[in-house]
Amino acid sequence: MDANGRVNVLLVDDQPGKLMSYEVMLADLGENLIKASSANEALAVLLKTDVGVILVDVCMPEFDGFELARMIREHPRYQQTAIIFISAIHISEADSLRGYDCGAVDYVPVPVVPEVLRAKVRVFADLHRKTRMLEEFNRELESRVAERTAALAASAARLMESERGRSLALAAGNMGSWEYDLTNNTWHLDEGQYRIFGLEPDDKPPTDKFVRSLFRDEDWQKMLQSLYGATSQQRSFQSELRLIRGNGEARWCVVTAAVTFDAHDKAQRVSGVTVDITERKEAELKQTLLAREVDHRARNALAVVQAIVRLGRARTIEDYISGVEGRVRALARSHELLSQSRWQGADIHRLVEEEFAPYQSRDRRRAHLEGPAIILPPDKAQSIALIVHELATNAVKYGALSGKAGHVDFRWELRDGQLKLTWTETGGPGAPVPDTKGFGTRIIEASLNKGRGDNASFIWRPEGLRCEIALSLSPQRDETPEVAETPTVVKAADGDKPHILVVEDEGLVGALTSELIEQMGYAALGPCIDMGEAMATMRRNRIDGAVLDVNLGGELVFPLAKVLADRAIPLVFLTGYEKSAVADGFEEFPILQKPIAADELRTVLALMLSPTPRTDPIGSVA
Repeated sequence: MDANGRVNVLLVDDQPGKLMSYEVMLADLGENLIKASSANEALAVLLKTDVGVILVDVCMPEFDGFELARMIREHPRYQQTAIIFISAIHISEADSLRGYDCGAVDYVPVPVVPEVLRAKVRVFADLHRKTRMLEEFNRELESRVAERTAALAASAARLMESERGRSLALAAGNMGSWEYDLTNNTWHLDEGQYRIFGLEPDDKPPTDKFVRSLFRDEDWQKMLQSLYGATSQQRSFQSELRLIRGNGEARWCVVTAAVTFDAHDKAQRVSGVTVDITERKEAELKQTLLAREVDHRARNALAVVQAIVRLGRARTIEDYISGVEGRVRALARSHELLSQSRWQGADIHRLVEEEFAPYQSRDRRRAHLEGPAIILPPDKAQSIALIVHELATNAVKYGALSGKAGHVDFRWELRDGQLKLTWTETGGPGAPVPDTKGFGTRIIEASLNKGRGDNASFIWRPEGLRCEIALSLSPQRDETPEVAETPTVVKAADGDKPHILVVEDEGLVGALTSELIEQMGYAALGPCIDMGEAMATMRRNRIDGAVLDVNLGGELVFPLAKVLADRAIPLVFLTGYEKSAVADGFEEFPILQKPIAADELRTVLALMLSPTPRTDPIGSVA
């Protein structure tokens, strides 16, 4: 840490471009960034400079990041320094354990998310800065204790003024100092400590009973063990604990203290410094939540791509590749718009304009686009992006945009909580009724919630296709799920196949899940995209098992899971979140993560249901 309080952050990577990108990502932190292009150069820097945070590339030519971390940890000065590994390759559990054994505190995968990297470095830089401040205050505190014991009377006035200045400095840094007299069982606090306890500086000194009431039993016992374990040779100790103020507000603190002994080695008083680290703890929590949400969205995106790959059909390999690439690009455009709005929603006008950009020019516009400004919710944006892409692609291959004279009129409006889409083609070669159901039709059908009035119609006219779609934009909320004790209808066509309820708000993922279940020999009911549709399906059908997404457009599926569990219906959760996101009380049920693994789903369903259905392998869905 330099004279201006900036923490030295060492960046180690053998690729100059990556070093420059990390420097740009971390520039806003205001810390002192030091670059090293090799392990030897990094060691040379560490011998001359006090470094608070080290970012290390796992793979380097001389020796890898694990060996460098082990060498750093052997130096006494850097035994507690935060080391963060950056890896562009898949890290196995064994590699992770090896990294943590070498002293790493975290991993950052490539591609690096700038916000996540900055959050991690900021937390450890602040910790290093406050640790150095604590060390300085601790040394000062020990010096003051010695001075007070040797010459208290001669320096009383000077110490009082100094204590006042130190108290103000500590309070300004969310710190406070205190002293506990073991002989008289009394506490003395400075201004900063009063505020950490949630008291005003002019309040009376707190009683021992009051101070004790601020801490949980386990934290208080931990401090007492440190106090009783102190000796005249080892009289300092440090603890991280949480206190609860009188108003119920919780604060996280780091307490560093030193015990003063008399000539007979009997403890007389305890003097300490408290640092309020609540902001750091909250930052760590936000970082954890951010990483968890990024992982969830990435898994969901991969699940959609998986569905695109497996559900797509084409006459040739070239057509199949072209179709997959176009759909992935449409998906990427919707994600870009959502990212720009921090996943608050996507502007339908921008989404549609970007899809039609290749067919528009100054001289001639092949499509007329018209509708009000509507911000699509995240769970609908990518479905609508894919729907528009499929309609446009079909028009280019077979419809109005396949010739020079054709034209597309696309309009949208918001009416009674539903998004109305109207697609009209004119001037094309005509639109014969297709022999098979295409991918675009499956996307549209998978996005419909028929229980809420969603519908889609296709009119194949001589002058071109006309398509009308109505989609609900907000999920239905059922505060108290109600399901009939016995179903009113059982589909006779399904015979004796077990009926599996599929609940998934992402249409393509639900369609893939249902198709896999059908291929395994079961009857799939759904996919249902919200709780209301799922409840309605349960009232109309016999349910023998269920596959449930955890988060349905912001609504958790656990009320439905409870209804199923109360009726002794086996179920499995399929989620993009980590497995720990499943609520307490449901840990006994199987949990699968997206993107879906067909073999895992087959195994779970076979264990859930009896008798076991046929076990012929699932055919490739190309």
